Amino acid sequence: MRVLLIEDDADTAAFILRGLREAGDVADHAATGRDGLFLASDGQYDVLVVDRLLPGIDGLEVVRLLRQTGVLTPVLFLTALGGLDDRVAGLDAGGDDYLAKPFAFAELAARLRALARRQPMGQASATVTLADLSVDRLTRRVERAGQVIELQPREYRLLDYLLQHAGEVVTRTMLLENVWEWHFEPKTSVVETHMSRLRAKLDKPFATELIRTVRGAGYVIAEPR
Repeated sequence: MRVLLIEDDADTAAFILRGLREAGDVADHAATGRDGLFLASDGQYDVLVVDRLLPGIDGLEVVRLLRQTGVLTPVLFLTALGGLDDRVAGLDAGGDDYLAKPFAFAELAARLRALARRQPMGQASATVTLADLSVDRLTRRVERAGQVIELQPREYRLLDYLLQHAGEVVTRTMLLENVWEWHFEPKTSVVETHMSRLRAKLDKPFATELIRTVRGAGYVIAEPR
């Protein structure tokens, strides 16, 4: 496994790098957001470990910029900012997992292995179509009726998961576990908020809706009725 650690605290970086290298992994280090962005931009790593609070460009902006340029390497945010709102912000920026400091190295290593095994969604070699909707999963380009629709990373993941289950009812719990990777019930309306944003972009400007709410059950994306 090849890992890029973007961490400005020298002691934390040394601890993580030593553990990874002792396990046989290849681990590189950047101490600033700018250097990390440069190293990560060629997509040569299996996983990135990114601190939130970095000098220059902060960790959230590093990941946003990587996602905007098509770099889909899985990202684990590692930070002292462990509140629910902080985790939501990290995942919405394009992160895949979030581990708060202090942490056990064994847990960090296990999470990194899990992320490295995952195939980034944008690498799936297929174009998905539904009615007049077209999604290129290589480039994450979304079009409806020939009109390009700009989605944020979390909105895209939400749409991608719905399309994987087109015609089926997808519950809120399924979305939390598979789009947010939360295995607990958050006391927020994060699913409803993102679904509303997605529908505003995907359905509202058009004559027919593709995403429907199934009262008391969840959501379904399907051909217009």
